[in-house]
Amino acid sequence: MASHSLIEFDSVLAIARRGSFRAAAIDLGMSTTALSNAIGKLERQLGVRLFNRTTRSVSLTDAGRNFVDKIGPALQDLHDAIEGARSQQETPSGTLRINAYATAAREILSPLLLPFLRRHPQVHVDLVTEGRLVDIVADGFDIGIRNADLVPSDMIAIPLGRPRRYAAVGSPAYLRNNAEPRVPPDLLKHSCVRVRLPNGALYRWHFEKDGQSVLIDVEGSITLDEASLARIAALEDFGIGFFMESDVRDDIATGRLVRVLEDWTPPLAPLCLYYPSRRNPSAAFRAFIDLARDVANQQ
Repeated sequence: MASHSLIEFDSVLAIARRGSFRAAAIDLGMSTTALSNAIGKLERQLGVRLFNRTTRSVSLTDAGRNFVDKIGPALQDLHDAIEGARSQQETPSGTLRINAYATAAREILSPLLLPFLRRHPQVHVDLVTEGRLVDIVADGFDIGIRNADLVPSDMIAIPLGRPRRYAAVGSPAYLRNNAEPRVPPDLLKHSCVRVRLPNGALYRWHFEKDGQSVLIDVEGSITLDEASLARIAALEDFGIGFFMESDVRDDIATGRLVRVLEDWTPPLAPLCLYYPSRRNPSAAFRAFIDLARDVANQQ
C-alpha cells in the first residue's frame, strides 16, 4: 500500500484554496516545480486526477472535490496532534505516571512532587502506590521509586536523599507501664502493632547490630495493613510499632512516641527514582528528572 506524506495533502488543500500552483507554492514555501511533482506523484498513486490544469487556470475535478472534502478535517486533526506532541517537547504538560510503594510516596510528596506541580501547573502527576515491585515499562509507568537495592539493573537510577532507617516506637504511656526492650527478643514480651504485607504475610521486624541480624515475629492484639493506621494504634497506647523513621520523625521529636532499640536499626539503602533509558523524552519528564537531581543534591 502506498504511503503519503502530509505535504502532499497540504499541497492539495493549498492549491484548492488559492486556485493557483504558484500561489500555493509560495504559501507552502516550496518551488512550483516541486509542488507540481508532489501532486503528480499523489495522482499516480491514487489512480485519479485531482485537478484540471490549463496554462491559465486550475480547478478541482469531481474526484478532487470529494477528496478535499474528506481530507480537510482529518488533516487539521493530524496537524493539531503533531503540534500537541511538539508542544510537550517544549513546555512541561501532559501526564507523568509514577509507581512507588506507600512509604516512598509519603517521603517524596512534599520535597519533590508538590514543588514540581507548583512550578509546572500544566502537568498532571498520576501516582500509584503498591507494595509489589512492578515492571514500570510493561505497566505503562514513566518513573518508579523504590529502595536502591530493588532497582532493576537495566534502569537509570537517581538516589533521593539521605539513607533511611526503621524506627521501633511506643507511646510514653505504654512504656511507663511496660519495661523498655533492650534487645530485639525482648519484644516477644510486649504487645506490638503487627503489619500485614500486600502478599498477605505478616511482616517480620528486622534488626541488625555489629553484623548480627535478627528477625522477630512479634505478637499483639491488632494487625493492620497500612502504616498510617499502625501509627494511630501506637499513639493510642496499643503497643510498640515498627515504622520507617520518616513516618514517625515528628512524633519522636515532639515526644508523642518514644524510640526504642535505636542501636539495632542501622541505615538502609536510600530511595531511588528510576526509569528506562529513552530518547526524546517529554518536557515534563525532563523537568521532573532535573528537579529530582536538584532535590537529591540539596539533601
